[in-house]
Parts: sequence; C-alpha cells; structure tokens
Amino acid sequence: MSRVLIVDDESGIRFALKRWFERQRWTVEEAGDGERALEMLRASSEEGDTRFDVIVCDLHLPRVSGEEIVRTISQDRPALAARVILTTGDAVHDAMPGSVLAEHPHVLQKPFDLITLRDAVHRIHPGS
Repeated sequence: MSRVLIVDDESGIRFALKRWFERQRWTVEEAGDGERALEMLRASSEEGDTRFDVIVCDLHLPRVSGEEIVRTISQDRPALAARVILTTGDAVHDAMPGSVLAEHPHVLQKPFDLITLRDAVHRIHPGS
C-alpha cells in the first residue's frame, strides 16, 4: 500500500488531505510542524513499511519551514526530496530565482483542487 506524509500546521487541511488519500487507499501519516516532519522523514527508509511514496508539505510551518525540510533532505536523500509536493499560499509565479518555489519540481499554490493534487501525486508515484 502507498504511504504519504502530510505536513501542515492547519489541522483542517491535514484532515481534508487525509480523507482524500485514504479514499485512494493510501496509508496516511501526519505532522503538524516541520520539526516533527523532519524526524519522521529521517526515520523513514527507501524500502519497506517506513517508505514515504509522497510527502505533501506546506511551505510555511512552525519550527522548521517546508523550504528547510526540502533543503535538508536534499543533501542526504535526494530521491526523498524529489517526492515532496510543496503547498503554499504564496504567488508561485513571482518566486525569487534560486528559491525553493522557483526550483522545486512539485509546487501547488493554495487553494488547489483535488484534480491538481491527483496529477501531482501521479507524476511522483505513477502507480497510484
């Protein structure tokens, strides 16, 4: 079964995303801040029950930002960083050159619809 980590400090967003993924028959883990998300990602592996197939991560988080998460895991585990979908209320088309919003391949601007989310998930995890 596919496994996702949802990282957002807004419980309502986590709840809505969790319901959507569960309807797609995914196993869902959640983190309400970036520090907890980093702990969970560091404890994960590339195979087996602890693998995250997709990570949906808000850019603006308490303690550790989504940008810091992507930059941190990119150093040691670039394959894991490539499975992150960043979400943000920021204007993505105005992103500063060199910023994670300008360079990361999977960014969704809030509010996004579930079809857009589904398409992003399929680009990362085609079998889902």
